Amino acid sequence: MKMLAAPATVLALWAVSAQAATNDDIAKRLEPVGQVCVQGQECKGMEVAASAGGGGGAKTPDEVIAKHCNACHGTGLLGAPKIGDAAAWKDRADHQGGLDGLLAKAITGLNSMPPKGTCADCSDDELKGAIQKMSGLK
Repeated sequence: MKMLAAPATVLALWAVSAQAATNDDIAKRLEPVGQVCVQGQECKGMEVAASAGGGGGAKTPDEVIAKHCNACHGTGLLGAPKIGDAAAWKDRADHQGGLDGLLAKAITGLNSMPPKGTCADCSDDELKGAIQKMSGLK
């Protein structure tokens, strides 16, 4: 009987340690892959993501246009006013409330254009600068 007790004890200890490792592995796999951060509140672990995102500094109108606007406004895709077509931009501005109205529509999105025209990290001033550059409006 004593001969069976030692192997049974070893087997029981192995099973407990294997189960603990399995629980740790399961807990690791169930960790969230991301988190939601609210502006103005501390968000632990996001310092690396914020610095990896580039941030850098203010984007020039030319940078915003080249990266986010040119695909549609360069060709007039889906009725987008073309870059430099002052008449088309003026017509839009007249119907939308001027440059500030165009900016408001750019921020919220319009027809096929998504909010901020795919430049989610652009400030309102950066978007306004790009609109001014594309349209010639002041």
